[in-house]
Amino acid sequence: MTIEEIIRQFITGMKNTGLLEYIAVFAGIISVLFSRKENILVYPTGLVSTILYIFLSFKVGLYGEGSVNFYYTIMSIYGWILWTRKDTKHELVLKITSSTEKEWLLQIAFCSFFYVVIFLILYWLKKHQYSTEVIPWADAFASSTAFTGMWLMAKKKIESWYWWMATNIASIPLYFVKHYVFTSVLYFVLLIMAVFGLLEWMKRKNSYTPGLVIK
Repeated sequence: MTIEEIIRQFITGMKNTGLLEYIAVFAGIISVLFSRKENILVYPTGLVSTILYIFLSFKVGLYGEGSVNFYYTIMSIYGWILWTRKDTKHELVLKITSSTEKEWLLQIAFCSFFYVVIFLILYWLKKHQYSTEVIPWADAFASSTAFTGMWLMAKKKIESWYWWMATNIASIPLYFVKHYVFTSVLYFVLLIMAVFGLLEWMKRKNSYTPGLVIK
């Protein structure tokens, strides 16, 4: 694909982007901004984005993307609960921490397990013509790294940002070729934000200043 063809497809894709996708994209960006600041609003704004993407994905047969966003929705509720928990002194229980070597191995195993499961499911769906738009190996990678990133985000692990970066890098071309051009742009923005999010959380870990908590 030439540069001219990429630009042409980008312009066409932007023109064909619906209102719901625009709302989902902006809600997703706002959610990541809140996550950088360790602000509990990451979850309600994120839920707006994920629920819309569930609808948009299943509507056009993108079951991989739909399943990822369904998982995001469940984990957002789980993370919301964890982030608001307080101890007897009314202080937040969960704080930003780094993963141990054992936790890293667990993350890799977690990601690998979901990669294999998602790949086999998507391969079967594509083979039997239930979802012709999927790219099993690429979708499985983007989904499994996203599953891992969301799980670690709920636990306030710094390493969640590394997994988000992997997801974003994979998702930029993946959504572009599926004609979700604006969403592809979203993942490019999220990749940049993930770098800054990582740096922000590293600073917060060293001098902890918790963000806003909604009661």
